[in-house]
Amino acid sequence: MSVPLYIVDAFTAKPFAGNPAAVCVLPAPRDEAWMQNVAREMNLSETVFLHPESDGFRLRWFTPTVEVALCGHATLASAHVLWETGRLQPQQLARFYTQSGLLTADRLADRIELDFPAKRAEPTPPPVGLLEALGRAAKFVGRSAFDYLVEVDSENTLRELKPDFRRLAGIPVRGVIVTSRSAAPEFDFVSRFFAPASGVDEDPVTGSAHCCLGPFWQERLHKPEFIAFQASARGGVVQVRVEGQRVKLGGNGVTVLEGELKC
Repeated sequence: MSVPLYIVDAFTAKPFAGNPAAVCVLPAPRDEAWMQNVAREMNLSETVFLHPESDGFRLRWFTPTVEVALCGHATLASAHVLWETGRLQPQQLARFYTQSGLLTADRLADRIELDFPAKRAEPTPPPVGLLEALGRAAKFVGRSAFDYLVEVDSENTLRELKPDFRRLAGIPVRGVIVTSRSAAPEFDFVSRFFAPASGVDEDPVTGSAHCCLGPFWQERLHKPEFIAFQASARGGVVQVRVEGQRVKLGGNGVTVLEGELKC
């Protein structure tokens, strides 16, 4: 049985930027081992599997090595595919049932907007090896439900980071978010995301990290809406709006490949 397969660059309006996700649209559930094998074959930071369920779709996300509980860019990519292929009409809300509860995506005039749970970081002492692996001092260290959050003193410091990924992989956490104020006036803050323990040394654009970054910068910049830039080699722009215990994440998607998985 062949399975429709798409690769979508998420959080970008042009191809070969943002974060690529593989999207497998299934007629019914498949077993976990098969999904992990497909994700390993795709070798992208995330491969997402969705099939119809109730009034929406069941959604699961896999890196090449593990299943994860929340992923923004692959959810945006999934919604993009559903609307682009006519599986959902433009005015229909995309509803996804996930490990992190019900997530939705809305198609606005200029972007897709995701409705995700806020994941606030509580201040904490840095775990042994974290700052040594980053090679920089921190203005702030916190821990969210998934990740450590580290604020550094400048965008230049953030961009020059060359982490020791082997050492970072030994820290028992999904990933490490590093952030700073933006040096460019068009952005409020910048970030990078490292997740070697999850099989991804550096993720190009991490929607779910902004569920933590949004509340963090809301407290410091005293406003609820932001334009954020993730300063990876590919780069990507995320529009962020904090609404209580929810975070709205906005961005675009571009399909760069459409085909069939023949297994």
